[in-house]
Amino acid sequence: MFLQHLMGVLYHPKKEWRAIESEHYTATHIFLAQISILALIPAVSLFIGTTQIGWSISGGEYVKLSVASALPAAIAFYFAMWVGVGFIAWTIHWMEKTYGGKVGMDECVALTVFTATPLFLAGLSGLYPVLWFNVAVGLAAVCYSVYLLYSGVPEIMHIPEDRAFFFSTSILTVGLCVLVGMIATSVIVWVEMAPLTYTG
Repeated sequence: MFLQHLMGVLYHPKKEWRAIESEHYTATHIFLAQISILALIPAVSLFIGTTQIGWSISGGEYVKLSVASALPAAIAFYFAMWVGVGFIAWTIHWMEKTYGGKVGMDECVALTVFTATPLFLAGLSGLYPVLWFNVAVGLAAVCYSVYLLYSGVPEIMHIPEDRAFFFSTSILTVGLCVLVGMIATSVIVWVEMAPLTYTG
């Protein structure tokens, strides 16, 4: 049923948000049964892409990462996505009363995961790790996730649409900060603490 919702938010989001709201998914279930699978998509795709095809900025010269170097990075990225989703959901739960929300942590996690679905699926572009291609797919996924967020908050959080707009904007700000923070942390780790090694 959860997989059906994942497809539904991509094709008819407003209708699917109502269906998701009517069913109660626990935060534990979402983390163990859903995020554990969704987070594998970008982590495994980037691991395969960077070790078997190679990284390229323009699609010209490719540089491959060694498996020994890429594997710890992929594992760290996988769990970083867990932390990122959890932090955003906690922040939504913390902010909701300011905007009139009265739901629990379970709904906040569900909102976060379904909103982030396009971003997880966009991770498939990591199989072809060319910068311009990954950026284009990533931007399209971000745009659709923003649309899902603004359409989902009134339904899941039970907040009037006028307040939901400002609440969605606050969530979007937090999400972008988390995304930038993950990228910055990754760069620092890869450069200073665990440098990546290349095979050619």
